[in-house]
Amino acid sequence: MTLIGWLQIAVVLALVLASLVPLGRYMAQVFTGGRTWLHPVLRPVETGFYRLAGVDPAREQGWHSYAVAMLMFSAAGFASLYAILRLQAYLPLNPQGFAGLPPDLAFNTAISFLTNTNWQAYGGETTMSHFSQMAGLAVHNFLSAATGIAIAMAVTRAFARSGAQGLGNFWVDMTRATLYVLLPLSVVVALLLIWLGVPQTLAAGFDATTLEGAQQTISMGPIASQEAIKQLGTNGGGFFNANSAHPFENPSALSNMLAIWAMLVVSAALPITFGRMVGSERQGWAILSAMAFLLIAGVGVVYWAETSGNPLMAALGVDPAMGNFEGKEIRFGQSMSALFVAVTTGLSCGAVNAMHGSLTPLGGLVPLLLIQLGEVLPGGVGSGLYGMVVFAVLAVFVAGLMVGRTPEFLGKKIEAREIKLAVLAVLILPMVILGFTAVSAMLPAALSSLANAGPHGLSELLYAYSSAAGNNGSAFAGLSANTPWFNTTLGIAMGLGRFAYVIPVLAMAGSLAAKPRAAASVGTFPTDGGLFIGLLVGVILILGGLQFFPALALGPVVEHVLMLAGKTF
Repeated sequence: MTLIGWLQIAVVLALVLASLVPLGRYMAQVFTGGRTWLHPVLRPVETGFYRLAGVDPAREQGWHSYAVAMLMFSAAGFASLYAILRLQAYLPLNPQGFAGLPPDLAFNTAISFLTNTNWQAYGGETTMSHFSQMAGLAVHNFLSAATGIAIAMAVTRAFARSGAQGLGNFWVDMTRATLYVLLPLSVVVALLLIWLGVPQTLAAGFDATTLEGAQQTISMGPIASQEAIKQLGTNGGGFFNANSAHPFENPSALSNMLAIWAMLVVSAALPITFGRMVGSERQGWAILSAMAFLLIAGVGVVYWAETSGNPLMAALGVDPAMGNFEGKEIRFGQSMSALFVAVTTGLSCGAVNAMHGSLTPLGGLVPLLLIQLGEVLPGGVGSGLYGMVVFAVLAVFVAGLMVGRTPEFLGKKIEAREIKLAVLAVLILPMVILGFTAVSAMLPAALSSLANAGPHGLSELLYAYSSAAGNNGSAFAGLSANTPWFNTTLGIAMGLGRFAYVIPVLAMAGSLAAKPRAAASVGTFPTDGGLFIGLLVGVILILGGLQFFPALALGPVVEHVLMLAGKTF
């Protein structure tokens, strides 16, 4: 680790921090129906969409109606994207003449982009036409992120309102998230990326002569526009197979800094929006502080692990002073690779600028654990906020048990129904991740896809299902996942990780919205100070981490011990 490396990390985080308050307050204005500086341009477009769709923006929805609207919209999105991918050969803007995707890969990809996971069991530049990239994948990059924001706003209103039956209107929230938040930011980021050298064209590619004199076809396409929403929407699906390690997606240190800023800014600003809408920004800063503490700790561990080197490489005569550079880009270095690794897995983004399977065992443990903690640090766009609210509800319940009082959060009494629903949501990830990993570890058809045996092979399986259920999308690249077994089971895991989680969360929000909001008293446990932040961090680590400790001990921990002993499996 170096001072320069830490300064690079600090600069990016400072840029994010400087953006949070203005963006968070702006989003609060958008979702409370206030007027913004974009209203003269976008308000006619918004109302036009409502008229075309037959939506009454003033009509409130209870949690049942909100959930049904979200599920119906998601089902329609899945069907349309699946059709695009299967019929790709017959659709326009296919200069390479790519065939349609096989059924299992189309299923996996459609549910992947629908759920904001963006797991890619294919090489983008050799599989997807420009039409599929733009009209299929990029559209769902917007809509899946907007859906997450909409659900977060519904949960926020549950605490902002008193004795209410409605949580807002899904169609309005989703439309405003797209028009007023994601679209303007994407235009700005895309233009900056083009300025920094990221291509934006409808050309199929060009032929080049390599230094050895061989001919090579260089793929091109509408990269900058997809890259912008890929990062801002915490989607992570790259135009190229190499994702943000590819020089056309991420050509320089400046574009890398912009990518990290774009990944973080909306998710990290949403707690400020939450605080603003519930009437106390301090509440939002408390949630954000818990997120930041664990995320920065993760960055530090990855940076330390990757700069400490690998004894196995040193035994082969490689200078250990450089640390572990395997799978990393020299133009980014270890510090910015470590920050990208932690951010993309603390978020539910999944974009990568270094190969996670090439990290040292402890370096690889961190992104795996950050996903398993629930993708809340700060989590995906919208999903991170409502995931943190679930942990906050459990944290005040634990505090209530300690002092013998009925727990409250933001003036709402937390009772048996809310706790049952919160626990149900928290149990989804371990059941899906550990269940599918255990079955796959016993099936020859699944084991044949592993590039490695022993602890690292287990880590590859565990990472795949963690990434799918956590709606992350990154991978330990040693797993060949484009098989009927993995395309199907990973697709199911993605769907359960999104929808089986969010339904109990919306049910909890509906229950809380109907309760009166009581004023704080001398006996109220404060949820905007250091004590609550510490309790929240502890609950996240205990409920999110201990469930996976035995599996982690058999994977990256054992691999680390073997590395220190100078042995391989």
